[in-house]
Amino acid sequence: MKKLKIAIVHDYLKEYGGAERVVEAMLEIWPDAPVYTTVFLPEFLGPHRTRVEKWDIRTSFLQKIPFNAKLISLFRFIAPFVFSTMDLTKYDVVVVSSAGTYTSPNFIRMNKKSTLVCYYHTPPRYLYGYPVANDWRNNIFRRMLLALGQIPMFFLRILDKRAAQIPDYVLANSKEVAGRIRRFYNREATVIYPPVEIPKLEIRNSKSETRNYYLIGSRVSRHKGHDIAIKAFTKLGYKLNVFGGTFASYGLDQFKKDAGANIKFLGEVTEDEKLDLMKNAKAFIYPSEHEDFGIVPVETMAAGTPVIALAQGGPLETIIDGKTGVFFKERTIESLIAAVKKSEKMKFKSEDCVSQAKKFSKERFKREMLQFVDTHAQNEK
Repeated sequence: MKKLKIAIVHDYLKEYGGAERVVEAMLEIWPDAPVYTTVFLPEFLGPHRTRVEKWDIRTSFLQKIPFNAKLISLFRFIAPFVFSTMDLTKYDVVVVSSAGTYTSPNFIRMNKKSTLVCYYHTPPRYLYGYPVANDWRNNIFRRMLLALGQIPMFFLRILDKRAAQIPDYVLANSKEVAGRIRRFYNREATVIYPPVEIPKLEIRNSKSETRNYYLIGSRVSRHKGHDIAIKAFTKLGYKLNVFGGTFASYGLDQFKKDAGANIKFLGEVTEDEKLDLMKNAKAFIYPSEHEDFGIVPVETMAAGTPVIALAQGGPLETIIDGKTGVFFKERTIESLIAAVKKSEKMKFKSEDCVSQAKKFSKERFKREMLQFVDTHAQNEK
């Protein structure tokens, strides 16, 4: 059996989140694989810059366009053309990491005998009515742009559905996303959960005296629910630490205005700092709306800490209610407060949290991805 020549395609590289962690894990499986992407903006990666700069990154012509960092959202309207200029005909297998920003990373040029595998983090949320980072209804100018954008959005949905028929094989990062793929693309997807680092650490009871704060963190975004958490904890008076960078500084100033003295903003943190924050927290707060999968809650459980999460999307597949966390059903301040108060009366075992997190380990992801590609790439077209 010959050694397969493999390439990876990803929407763009401007932040380091769950989708980028998947790409990084893929590169551990196939270290010689180049990463094709529209633009690479390392200046926005914060403490994660050095790890991403080690990748063999190959960008499109958009890399040379002035102010490309501010145009990433607008690039979605020309993304089909941009990906079609990428020539990957020399590779045996192309693995697309489709993060849901652009509709058409599958439009790359390939050899007819090659295999295309698309790993969907989600179909584009903005095309199918799922909440996204920015609220386009919060002022009249944005509402006008939203109305004018419905025509190109209509054609983007057509292109997106066409692009979804191109891959030989379709993977999803959760049952939630597999359901969206079935609903919007009429295709069946194999679920391979994304990779989570499982650190070796000293297990401590979740009621330890050193656990005197709650934690929330990820890219600051409207649908992640930071605003609800901040308002809820300001009302409760409990300590809440907020970590993570921002995307276009969405909402951060308003969050700080809404926050009481018990809310502490930490900004970007390193992986070691994040682990330390997680393992010393009472619980992690996760009010994310219709989450695709949600790596951060699993990372938190891997650190031995329970999660208080909105009962929607991916967390329903990863958190065990009453054992490794608590769900709240309504995305409201009152519902979250009730869940936090309920958790205060419960005893969580760190061992249970870690055991649940191990089901989503990086080793499991790498094993399943390698087995899938090796098995299916040998099939004749």
